[in-house]
Amino acid sequence: MKVSKFGGSSVASGEQIRKVFDIVQSDPERRVVVVSAPGKRFSDDVKTTDLLIALAEKYLKNGEAKAELEAVIARYREIAETLELDKEIVNEIELDFKERLALSDDPERFLDCIKAGGEDNNAKLIARYFQREGVAATYVNPKEAGLLVSDEVGNAQVLPESYDRLYELRNKQEIIIFPGFFGYSPEGNLVTFPRGGSDISGAILAAALKADLYENFTDVDSVYAVNPNIVNHPKEITELTYKEMRELSYAGFGVFHEEALAPAFRAGIPVCVKNTNNPLAPGTMIVAERKLNGDPVVGIASDDGFLNIYVEKYLMNREIGFGRKLLQIFEEEGLSYEHTPSGIDSLNVILRADQLTEDKEARLIDRIETELHTDKVKIERNIALIMIVGEAMNQTIGVAAKAVTAIQNANVNIAMINQGSSEVSMMFGVKEADVEKAVKSIYEAFFG
Repeated sequence: MKVSKFGGSSVASGEQIRKVFDIVQSDPERRVVVVSAPGKRFSDDVKTTDLLIALAEKYLKNGEAKAELEAVIARYREIAETLELDKEIVNEIELDFKERLALSDDPERFLDCIKAGGEDNNAKLIARYFQREGVAATYVNPKEAGLLVSDEVGNAQVLPESYDRLYELRNKQEIIIFPGFFGYSPEGNLVTFPRGGSDISGAILAAALKADLYENFTDVDSVYAVNPNIVNHPKEITELTYKEMRELSYAGFGVFHEEALAPAFRAGIPVCVKNTNNPLAPGTMIVAERKLNGDPVVGIASDDGFLNIYVEKYLMNREIGFGRKLLQIFEEEGLSYEHTPSGIDSLNVILRADQLTEDKEARLIDRIETELHTDKVKIERNIALIMIVGEAMNQTIGVAAKAVTAIQNANVNIAMINQGSSEVSMMFGVKEADVEKAVKSIYEAFFG
């Protein structure tokens, strides 16, 4: 059995959904199809999810949003007309969204409910198209299937009891069309997953059904060794490990959100990234272990939007509990950190800049200075992180030197370096303005 997930670009139009149909029909092992909401049809287009957010916000503000609702329905109407489906499915979708709009008492849950309608109604439409084409297919709602999640609005986590419930889907004879992005709490509340939610749904189903393969269809032939928006025609990666993919996803790789593969990883199910527009391309396999081919680096990723809080205190290393006290202040202020590179008398805490409001920043600095009696506290903004990833790095001499030389050759100053104990990745911090030329130089050094 294969579980096949199709992202927003793969189901953005009737023409794309026809491709999905052909792909599923070409392999009888593709028994479960997980779908996103319709994505962009062209570069300047608006995703359906963004239309739904605009709909929810306008309705909460004014108590009506006719134009915004029509913009959403128009997307599904266009798809249905392209697929030559009758008007009944569009009427059903419009009624569903009107019923969702009536549930506006709790604004936070309301947004989750409206957004989830994007995936849910697209799954209904796609199932209807499969049926119209004479294929035994059925839409399955996550509540009916038993996909139970924690009651954390916008940040649902799958509950262990879901897996046994979802396993029962193996008994269905029809092809299952399943909406991604959301599940239900044990109390019956609809709750959405965080970013990459449909990928998470697909991975959960693959794990629960003990699938032989989890296919993730997108709009690229494979995972690339570097962002193709930075380097033209970069090397394609044919195989990488879960660990490598996790490190690359964390640092800005657009293929997966870093949490999305966790259920498949824990179940040991291989993942294949494939292209809906070129399904015969082999794609990229993500596996638990791979044979190392002698190349120390498998990929380079980068992401901006970070800041560094530099804390200095003489004899810091002799003060028992200093690090714990510092990080406790961050915890109490509701801040999560990314990395903590340190020296003998200094410690850096790197975090995403959007967490730190002006008020929180002033309070944080004051607490660090007064509670820990530091010599210096300063904030460095506009930091970008570059991750060099590869499980063979720990077996290769000179990787760090080669990377540092490449950054130096690009005339870029390194703000910080951090290498994890697993030696799967190496992190460099640079100014955001310099990140692209640093990445290009590193890529040239390892892959040029």
